[in-house]
Amino acid sequence: MSKIKVAIIGCGSIANAAHIKSYLANPNAEIMYFCDLIQERADQAVINSGCGKAITDYHIALNDPEIEAVSICTPNHVHAAISIECLRAGKHVLCEKPAARTYAEALEMQKVQHETGLVLNIGVVNRFNTGVNLIKKMIANGELGELYHVYVSFRSQRSIPGLGGAFTTKAIAGGGALIDWGVHFLDIVMYCSGDPIPKTVSGQTYSKLGLDIPNYSYLNMWAGPPNYSGTYDVDDFVTAMIRTKGPTITLNGAWAQNIGVDEMYIDFLGDKAGIRLQYGNDFKVYGAKDGILLETSPSFKSVDMFQNEIDSFLDCIRTGEKLPSHIDTVILSSRIIQGIYDSSELEREIAL
Repeated sequence: MSKIKVAIIGCGSIANAAHIKSYLANPNAEIMYFCDLIQERADQAVINSGCGKAITDYHIALNDPEIEAVSICTPNHVHAAISIECLRAGKHVLCEKPAARTYAEALEMQKVQHETGLVLNIGVVNRFNTGVNLIKKMIANGELGELYHVYVSFRSQRSIPGLGGAFTTKAIAGGGALIDWGVHFLDIVMYCSGDPIPKTVSGQTYSKLGLDIPNYSYLNMWAGPPNYSGTYDVDDFVTAMIRTKGPTITLNGAWAQNIGVDEMYIDFLGDKAGIRLQYGNDFKVYGAKDGILLETSPSFKSVDMFQNEIDSFLDCIRTGEKLPSHIDTVILSSRIIQGIYDSSELEREIAL
């Protein structure tokens, strides 16, 4: 079987940390193009990878009939446009999260995927995480009993990324802490709960601690350094309640808060048992039996979730399998996130 020829569009942090190395580790893939608007980034990717051609115009890759698959690792504001172009050019697509800045953009992506019949997967990488899949299986097997509520916390003291840059500019990112961190947490909840249909959402977002850019004090700044003449018009705190046809979901999230404790976890509450998942780490199971309260810390061997994601993407191109990261499923999270932003702006509950 011939190798799947791949193009990487966007050679920034997520491409270098995950996509490129995962394609290189897959014997069925060959990276043909590294594209970035900054020529030096594309050049460096070629040097680091020892293969491919550096380009600044992704249309060169789209016009190459050998290219079958594309990873889109660009800023959020071009996710929809590039994904749609790639699909219409006959390429299978893995687009990094979030699917798009808005639910409307995500719907347009889904529409074109349906028209072309090609693969459009979104980079909700936790769906390929070993621990997350174990939790999903436990819930499906009834080990928690009725899963009636899930609580989500993704809160950090002062960790706004690249203050004044792309991450904090709504026109580019679509939002702040909710669309950046919250998309991962919400997606885990939806996935483990069986992707229940959302019914209503009530939420409030805040843009508080980063507004005074020159006087913002911080512990760290990934995607930095700060741009003191830049833009800050996104949320640094969010709270919400979501009703679904399955469990209710509540969340509190913060890029920045005046509490010096990071909390990155998800609580799955069932009437037989509960699970606390520490994001990116292990989980504990809490329950009771014969009058005894039990606490279990499962031990298991994990696979690299990014490698699993890329391998699964390449496999589904050949097999036609519809992955859990397909746009048809992931679009539910886009709908919820849009609902939270709309609820905050309109100051009322939104029916979904």
